Amino acid sequence: MKLTYDKKTQKNAVISRFSTYTKHPYFPIILLGGLLILLQVIGSTGLIRPSILNFLSPVLTRYIVALGFLILLGYAGLASLGTAGFMGLGAYLIGYLFETAGIASEIAFVIGLILSLILGAIVGFISLRIEGMYLAIVTLGLSEILKKFFENSPFTGGANGMNLEAGMNFFGIYSSNTLIYNPIYYVIVIFMVILMLWTINIIKSPTGRAFLSIKNSTSAAQAMGISLLKYRLSAFLLATLFAVTGGMLNMARSLTAYPTSWGIDLSLNVLAAVVIGGTKNIWGVLVGTFIIFGLKDLVLVRFAFFQTYKNAHLMFSGALIILVVMFYPGGVIKLFTDIKNLAVKWFNQLNTRWKEYRYGKDI
Repeated sequence: MKLTYDKKTQKNAVISRFSTYTKHPYFPIILLGGLLILLQVIGSTGLIRPSILNFLSPVLTRYIVALGFLILLGYAGLASLGTAGFMGLGAYLIGYLFETAGIASEIAFVIGLILSLILGAIVGFISLRIEGMYLAIVTLGLSEILKKFFENSPFTGGANGMNLEAGMNFFGIYSSNTLIYNPIYYVIVIFMVILMLWTINIIKSPTGRAFLSIKNSTSAAQAMGISLLKYRLSAFLLATLFAVTGGMLNMARSLTAYPTSWGIDLSLNVLAAVVIGGTKNIWGVLVGTFIIFGLKDLVLVRFAFFQTYKNAHLMFSGALIILVVMFYPGGVIKLFTDIKNLAVKWFNQLNTRWKEYRYGKDI
């Protein structure tokens, strides 16, 4: 049965509206969140191995941390090696407040966010006086101070770490290591989507443009009336907020925290994820995070060489960083863009030749 003119018009309007939605920058982020939640739903039926879903949660918490570092390094142009210390602080803080102090996890989460803003403000003020590698060294020193505190403080369990054996009720969802499919995964995905949307808004806002101006030239930015104090503080506030949030979510997932987990190697891995993926692209950072934090558990462990030499994946990551910096300084996301452009070019060429063969060359 043929469609009437009105029905055709209505159908075309629906298609046009859907096409408009798919072009919105929020659409792929929401789609990604939906697919990740769908994976857990399907996995709970037994169709997907628990090991695959259990590998996703820690990668996503690291991605949240990397998003903050993307703003700090990629847009504000500020270096920091204190990411691991801030992440560990978030993990221990929510664990102590929930387990020992008996505070609800939601309130503990808010307290962690407030503390992250205080720490971000402190480091932000320091960044007004020093920058470059000196700022990175200062933040590394702050991270090491936090690590020593984790190792020796009775509040954190000292060298034995902290273990929430009874589990945690986090935003109304019970998290426990006894569960095959931990439902805290849903909370992590929701937070990831929210922070991705927030990051996109920051990047496209006047704040993001001010960050880039300061990164390109502090003198020129100040000459244009951009406040160095305001935007450097904002960059560090956001970076520490994301890092502490990632640490608290990681604690809610794993229910354990050890001082050795929050060393410089974690800070360097976050840095590597941003550099490999692309310092100005949230999707590139997602790819970089999966390469640095997920490739070993998902792919490399299947090879005998990496099973024999447990730390060989570090050599692989190091070699990848060198290759990306040398040949794709924009990150691997630029490689995907080049492949896409090449594929489009070839398709257009094939389409042109087919038309010439089918209809003849235009005179």
